[in-house]
Amino acid sequence: MHEILILYYSQSGHVKSMAEHIARGVEKHPECTARLRTVPKVSTVCEATEEEIPPGGHLYATATDLQECAGLIIGSPTRFGNMSAALKYFIDGTSDHWLSGTLSGKPAAVFTSTGSLHGGQETTLLSMMLPLLHHGMVISGLPYSEAALMTTQTGGTPYGASHFAGPDNKHAMSQEEIVLCQALGLRVADLAVRLIR
Repeated sequence: MHEILILYYSQSGHVKSMAEHIARGVEKHPECTARLRTVPKVSTVCEATEEEIPPGGHLYATATDLQECAGLIIGSPTRFGNMSAALKYFIDGTSDHWLSGTLSGKPAAVFTSTGSLHGGQETTLLSMMLPLLHHGMVISGLPYSEAALMTTQTGGTPYGASHFAGPDNKHAMSQEEIVLCQALGLRVADLAVRLIR
């Protein structure tokens, strides 16, 4: 089985929910399985340290997760049109993988959630693609053959899956958003299998 790493940071739970739908999409491929991992929050206190295992939810990502994956899908809430500091902090620590080419040639994709419909979804998705390109990864988006891209009134872009959580973070994922998350997972799984053959 080829393992696709779904790496995310979620504060309100929307990106976590997206990651779980993406994992369902990955696992629709008979030759792939999903590994869900998160990253700890970045503390403003320099002496603070995070427990090695989170109190709930998915485990924190490690270097081993990156080495073992056949593909990578990363997600973050939008922070002023950019990825969160927590995800960026984790990615900034992947220099050894960059130097050794661990991720080079593997497929990758991105996903995000925003509080407003035009809150920087596409710029956040693009910002997450940049380090993946530096790692030599093969970036996948969502093609318009995915009919939900044409009908969605909430999230969903050709750059990757997205969710409109609303200003109060209370909007549940729409059916189109769920379909697009699963389509993204299946697409990366399919690419991983094709690239490995």
